[in-house]
Amino acid sequence: MRLRFNQLKGSLDKRLAPVYLITGDEPLQVMLAADAVRAAARARDYQERVILDAEAGFDWAALREAAASLSLFAERRLLDLRMPGKPGAVGAPALTHYARQPPPDTVLLVQCGKLDKAAANTAWVKALDRAGVMLQVWPLAARETRQWIHARLNERGLRVSEDALSLLAERGQGNLLAANQEIEKLSLLYGDARAREPLSVSEIVVDVADSARFNVFELAETALAGHGAQAARILRRLAAEDVKPALVLWSLTDQVRALASISGQISQGASLDQAAAGINPPRRLPMLKMAFRRQTAAAWAALLRRCARVDRMIKGQEPGNPWDELLVLTMSLSGQPLFDVAIERISKARIR
Repeated sequence: MRLRFNQLKGSLDKRLAPVYLITGDEPLQVMLAADAVRAAARARDYQERVILDAEAGFDWAALREAAASLSLFAERRLLDLRMPGKPGAVGAPALTHYARQPPPDTVLLVQCGKLDKAAANTAWVKALDRAGVMLQVWPLAARETRQWIHARLNERGLRVSEDALSLLAERGQGNLLAANQEIEKLSLLYGDARAREPLSVSEIVVDVADSARFNVFELAETALAGHGAQAARILRRLAAEDVKPALVLWSLTDQVRALASISGQISQGASLDQAAAGINPPRRLPMLKMAFRRQTAAAWAALLRRCARVDRMIKGQEPGNPWDELLVLTMSLSGQPLFDVAIERISKARIR
């Protein structure tokens, strides 16, 4: 059965199919669709998840073995198969064979890139389609992009003017991942102010677009690369330029959350490549793979909780200096102790 993206939730609410094939070149929609399938499976007690990365050299016998093996941990399982390209001469018949007789109490989730017309009519695609659900994700048209952004803003409790919505839609056209990041930043800044007037174009431009010049992303990437002293200098500069600490925290938390997820999955038996397979954007992967070894899984989880504590400080819900805590987070992410160049209080550099 072939579905559109906006039909998936309704279908999942009714039943869970034994097979899902999600294909397309719009990364955020592919990610959200896959997340929705995983969430629906968890809600129905599919507690075990087996990740299969079908990259070059992948042994397709692993799919057959995973389907045939009995679970040691749960009665119901989700097989999460990620394919960067087409399955090839060995993988295509393996998928076709699986689809002809899916094992009971097992859901197969297959993610792959965009399939052209010829590929969409191959035997393995048709077999998966007949066995369950095929979801082809397409880039949104301008009107659809505007509707999507409006819906995401509503989910975050954000109100924007019509002109501001048009600006966000124009920037997000063809890149929903970037649009979603802007919405997340706005949510950090204004998510608690539900009764306020709608955000204006000027507020969007100042608080979102111009944040690029403050290099909050440069801070996170520098810390991730292990350059603690340089990261501390960037943080002091951000404080001096009066960048809102919520934006700085958002950038750092994004990295810590990814590292906590990777470490947690590895501690449960996943390989590094499997644990990092769902990370977006992919350009972060080399630094994340290098950085996760600096702390234990428990330490990364604790650091993520510390991020939540800093968030409460910023919102005035807990005492403390957010900038001092942001320095601790930055240095912890870089894997370096608080040495002399970094220990001076960040708050002294702030301009008020």
